[in-house]
Amino acid sequence: MHATDDTACLVALLARAGVARDRLREGVSAAGGHIVLEEDPNTLDLAALQAAAPQVVLVALEPAIEDALEQLETVLESGQYNLMFEEAELAARREGWEAQRWVRHLAAKLQGHANVLPPGPENDADVAPAAPEQAPAPGQEQPQEQEQPAQPESHGALQFDPALAEADDFASAAFSPPPVQREAPAEVLSFEELIASAAPPAQFAEESVDSGARGMPPPLPLATEQPVGTPATPVAGKGFSEWSLLEDDAYTEATPAVELAAEPPPALASLLNSSLSLVELEEADDGGSRSAVLLVAGIGGPDAVRRVLAGLPEDFNRPVLVQLRLDGGRYANLVKQMSRAAALPVALADPGQGLQQGNIYILPDGVGLASEATGLVFSTATSDLLSALQPEGSAVLLLSGADVAMVEPVLAFAGSGGWVAGQVGEGCYDPAAASQLAVAGMLAGDPEHLVAELAAHCGN
Repeated sequence: MHATDDTACLVALLARAGVARDRLREGVSAAGGHIVLEEDPNTLDLAALQAAAPQVVLVALEPAIEDALEQLETVLESGQYNLMFEEAELAARREGWEAQRWVRHLAAKLQGHANVLPPGPENDADVAPAAPEQAPAPGQEQPQEQEQPAQPESHGALQFDPALAEADDFASAAFSPPPVQREAPAEVLSFEELIASAAPPAQFAEESVDSGARGMPPPLPLATEQPVGTPATPVAGKGFSEWSLLEDDAYTEATPAVELAAEPPPALASLLNSSLSLVELEEADDGGSRSAVLLVAGIGGPDAVRRVLAGLPEDFNRPVLVQLRLDGGRYANLVKQMSRAAALPVALADPGQGLQQGNIYILPDGVGLASEATGLVFSTATSDLLSALQPEGSAVLLLSGADVAMVEPVLAFAGSGGWVAGQVGEGCYDPAAASQLAVAGMLAGDPEHLVAELAAHCGN
């Protein structure tokens, strides 16, 4: 094995021998990683793994290693290693542009940076235009060319040109819009001036005296200046406590208070003695039985879905739907993998089955969603899932590899009251759809941040 840089990330590759392991080995080397251990998970010796002391453990997932992963679960999830999972079949088929993109994302994770863009052409140094040569005057010697001092390399940096600067100033002065003429603001009265502009009622001073006589502190005196205009004059003999806010110009007589009987009527007595409950109102707050959480993922999706489901609390009160397209239809294996990470029960969606609160459902190919009188039910119709969901109380998360075609209907779903977010940042192999959500002003971040905001939004 050739010598490697001391700063290279140490990787343990756990995969069965075959094309998938060869492709993953090539990808790790191209991403700047150094493989210190390469073993089949079925025959892995834990002592060898600990002796290799890797920083990252890369596992190629396939049904043949599920039993081995269950035995290694305690060691792998101890927090000693950074875990990365990859579909073995997907890794074996990845080539060309898709393989190069995966290597860039893998390099970003191994080297701890966020640059996942392909390399672009370097910027050439700016060349200043040569000044036109002037012919020497008659009888004047031709000036000799003087050696120009060496200029430092610009490396693509912009050079300051006074002529261009003056041109820019002229353009900005010539084409800048005229200043907006704003009207002088109207005179703003202070709170004290507004108080002073109101005329005090005639009865107000008398009630102040009466209040003082009864031992109550008199109200603050008001200014006696009359406001501009003719204010509404209160009816004579009316005190401050009898004023009303009716739209009538004059104040009306206060309605005398009706004294309650010593014993309330039988109907009122039964109502007062009964115990009221708000259970039905609280159940209606979660959007009813037609609200749910939809997770949509693609390339790199298994790891993103696992991180989201692992962060859901045990009392999460929404059904969670996972739409993750897998080649070969191994959705039963996906249910087993997600059951190990999630605290909520995970099941495979079955047509005709009704959705239950706090359950996670993996949607296989050919299973859709229908809204019936009793609530949401899985069906064989493959129509848009969003059309069956009630936006109020529902949420949609576009994770790594989500189809870009989902962006427009998801934004429309958000406009109808739905909660929408997308995965970006480290660990997101394909953030194209989520990035468009972020540009549109929707919430974006890593899976841990998204699931925390989702739980807070749903009241957990």
